Amino acid sequence: MLPVHPIMQESFAVIDREIGNHNFSPAEYAIVRRVIHSTADFEFKDLIRFSPGAIETAIAGLQQGVPVVTDVGMVKQGVANLLRKTFNNPLLAAVECASSPLPGKTRSATGMLKCALKFPNAIFVIGNAPTALLALCSHLNNSTATLPTLIIGAPVGFVSVIESKAALAQTSVPQIRVEGRKGGSPVAAAILNALVVLASEKK
Repeated sequence: MLPVHPIMQESFAVIDREIGNHNFSPAEYAIVRRVIHSTADFEFKDLIRFSPGAIETAIAGLQQGVPVVTDVGMVKQGVANLLRKTFNNPLLAAVECASSPLPGKTRSATGMLKCALKFPNAIFVIGNAPTALLALCSHLNNSTATLPTLIIGAPVGFVSVIESKAALAQTSVPQIRVEGRKGGSPVAAAILNALVVLASEKK
């Protein structure tokens, strides 16, 4: 089991007291609690959605070494330390895979499409770029390729954010998403890191 810093333990205890009774499964709550710890925002307990079996599928994927693809470098940096301590999954940021954007697309969307073609079974972690999530969902809707192991959909902002999450919700891909405008790189990283901890505990 991975060690937990005393300050994190104390923070988790505060979160437990303030949330009180809830209907999350133990694994779901481990994810929700880590997101709240990363943001100090209890509203996330009402925003995070889990598709059936998504956590179990993600844990198996992490244990089997599937690649982890983030949308931007900040999310990659947020998960790299814990992931490398526990598993040896390839880790890359989509934005780093596109030297220049395709016509009409952002660099992160272009990189996400390239990664989806190269690593179709990856765990995709989107915490910043709704265009990357929209591009990924569009690719999946027009493709008979292997579905991703998991998509974490947590972009933040005001433009195309809600639409990108709605597009994800319409897919059959195992997913963990944050409804509404909230999200961000720390949130996406927290979700993936919580999954890494859960996967390490089930080794």
